[in-house]
Amino acid sequence: MKLIAHRGNIEGPNPLDENNPEYVEDAIKKGFDVEVDIWFVPQTKQFFLGHDKPDYLVNMFWLAKNIDKLWIHCKNIDALYEFSANTSGYNYFWHDTDRYTLTSKNYIWTYPGQSYNPKSIIVMPESMKVFPTFKTEFKDMKAYNCYGICSDYVGEMQ
Repeated sequence: MKLIAHRGNIEGPNPLDENNPEYVEDAIKKGFDVEVDIWFVPQTKQFFLGHDKPDYLVNMFWLAKNIDKLWIHCKNIDALYEFSANTSGYNYFWHDTDRYTLTSKNYIWTYPGQSYNPKSIIVMPESMKVFPTFKTEFKDMKAYNCYGICSDYVGEMQ
């Protein structure tokens, strides 16, 4: 099962470092996939990581180096267009409050609390009342019939 560090977080939310390329790479070095928020600024033709706005400049070399570990949440229509029209091999998606979103590699990005299946990524299970504690509820990850989990607490799920 894939464990996906939400914005690079492993042991809880860390707003100061989330989406920072070094923080993301640290999570990857620890064996996790990472969900990142990406923006494309057409005026400069550059990609940036950041949740609420473009914060950290990244180039295609950085993206390509981490292609197999990134779950790319496109934050603006320009980013979605660039990935859909000018790249291949990346796993990207766009969503807002959709209960389900299909990624470019046909995984089902599953909003908290929704039903899931073997192609699902359960997103932020810590926000659901059915998962009160990680140390007890996630002891046997194989019991969950899903492809992966995206959380701020993936370090507790190993």
